[in-house]
Amino acid sequence: WSSDAGIDLLTIDGAPGGTGMSPWRMMVEWGVPTIYLEAMTYSLCERLASRGAYVPDIAFGGGFSAEDHLFKALALGAPYVKAVCLGRAIMIPGMVGKNIAGWLQEGKLPRSVSQYGESVEEIFVTYETLKDRFGGEIDELPLGAIGWYTYVDKLRVGLQQLMAGSRNFCLETIGREDLMALTREAEDVTGIPYVMDAYREEAEAIIAG
Repeated sequence: WSSDAGIDLLTIDGAPGGTGMSPWRMMVEWGVPTIYLEAMTYSLCERLASRGAYVPDIAFGGGFSAEDHLFKALALGAPYVKAVCLGRAIMIPGMVGKNIAGWLQEGKLPRSVSQYGESVEEIFVTYETLKDRFGGEIDELPLGAIGWYTYVDKLRVGLQQLMAGSRNFCLETIGREDLMALTREAEDVTGIPYVMDAYREEAEAIIAG
């Protein structure tokens, strides 16, 4: 339907079903796990593309929280998955930043925070970067926003490092060939070669030469 309608972007979410008011089992166990759902999505996109049908850009969500998650989500669905969605993962640093603001105001920083510093400048590693950018207006930024920025900056740097290590210098070049499956089940589900088989032909050719 998305192909027929010619939409620009289709978002697919692998997070468990239900809402905060749903029964626990529904929230935990309803829905298709993200890796299975993305593997199915890739297969269907390939079928559409093979017959010349339009394939909209895909955005995927569902349990992603770290830079390696972003890399693997983009690679597994390449070239169709163009974006990764973050929900709860990006809310957490915002709430932590808000809590830190309250603790600083009350002078009651917990040890889990004070071990990194006693002031905003010491606690948030990106504070000086934001201060250079916004100058005196830095004081108007809520610490929740600084928490968000710090978390996203961590994702950015981590993703850049993974891309550099895999010789991908733009998002468009990340592909399925950058992945290996660590289990036979993962290979069966995704079609990504098992780690003992990945690039084996290339290795054998080098040995034979």
